Amino acid sequence: MPERVMPGRPDGLITLGAADALWVELTAASAVPTASGAFTCPPAHARLGYVLLGGHAVPTARAGGGQWSVPEAEVRRAAAELNAVGMDRRDLVRIGPFGGAPRRECREEAPLRWRQRITGELRELGGVERAARRAAGRPHHLAGIDWRQMLVERTRDGTQRTWWLPRAVVRLLDAAEHAETQWVQAAQTCQASTAVTKPPPSRPRPAAAADGPQTTSPNGPAAALRPYTAELEGQLYSVLSRKPGTSRRVAGWACAVCRAAPAAVLDHCHEHGYVRAPVCQSCNTQERPDHLYSNDIRVANRYTRLFHTDNDDWLRHWHRCPGCRARTTLPLPHLAAWTAHIACRSLRPTHRASGGRRPCGVLRVSWTGSQQASRSCLFTVAVDFCPSGEHRVLARVPYREAAERFRVWLAETAPAVAAAAGPDRLDGLPAQSRPVIADTSGEGLALF
Repeated sequence: MPERVMPGRPDGLITLGAADALWVELTAASAVPTASGAFTCPPAHARLGYVLLGGHAVPTARAGGGQWSVPEAEVRRAAAELNAVGMDRRDLVRIGPFGGAPRRECREEAPLRWRQRITGELRELGGVERAARRAAGRPHHLAGIDWRQMLVERTRDGTQRTWWLPRAVVRLLDAAEHAETQWVQAAQTCQASTAVTKPPPSRPRPAAAADGPQTTSPNGPAAALRPYTAELEGQLYSVLSRKPGTSRRVAGWACAVCRAAPAAVLDHCHEHGYVRAPVCQSCNTQERPDHLYSNDIRVANRYTRLFHTDNDDWLRHWHRCPGCRARTTLPLPHLAAWTAHIACRSLRPTHRASGGRRPCGVLRVSWTGSQQASRSCLFTVAVDFCPSGEHRVLARVPYREAAERFRVWLAETAPAVAAAAGPDRLDGLPAQSRPVIADTSGEGLALF
């Protein structure tokens, strides 16, 4: 590292105080409001080796005399990226509060979880009004963005308040979290490669049970779980969920996907309303998309399992819905993810990296229209977080073309599942499929 700070040079280092002043100056005309103190006040932590600005991670360095500094060129680059963001203040995404018990708050040193941070601050302060009256000594910013100036509060049913942010800001904060995650993973990998570790002493593993999955009851010994054998097939979730004792009955089954853990929820198709099967929390989470918005999803690494390593189990599970099975398709968000992850895989660019080439950025797929108007429904596959910023839209695929590609791929990948599907199984199905339900719960399940 350099021994001394050299302010005023674009290719040199400047102090954190000078970086704060430069950040405010460069982003004065940005459509996204920025905050002063982005470098010198929490939640920024220079000692961890980086500071988040917009969707960009700026490295920090300790110069002579223990003084922290950052490269001036990186500050200017982050400001230029933020200034290029367009924002529609009427295009809002709900960020909270959501139902269920609040999650454990992350420590300051842990990777950014911006939704939890905003929710925690608003609950602590008792609402945006008290947040606005908070002492000026603590800036309310994430990744250098003053989220208070863009937060919108809405009242539902005259009692419950919800919090919303413009979609462009939500994506920007998601990009910041992605950049931080990548930075932390790279640091951990570098640290692990240089550390000398000894293998832990091996311990004898207990013998596996021969009679299938088990669960331990707090009131007694382990009890065997019943395998699910399509007892609920063809039933409507809206009817079954109202029957007393349904949750207790679900808890007695093993997960229909992994068949190793006790079932916790009753998975169902929101497009057709039919019950699929009881599944465990882990498989239920695995099925969710990453960063779900109203009409687009990010195609995360979890889809490798859904469409590659365990594709037979998941395809069979999704086709437990009579509607999807009869039409030989998937629910709209799943079909969109499949289109980006499988059908457009060859279009994804790569970049040079240590040990070969790596796929560029993260895939994202959005859609216009719905499966009810298949002629006008269109998937758009794009790349987010490209290191060089050169890749945008990769492909636009009509819904009907994507569905036909999926049928061909299904017959090649899972012939047993494809053999059980087809239009001859339309008996008893509704004449028209239900529209995709908007994601209002915040749990990431409403589209599935």
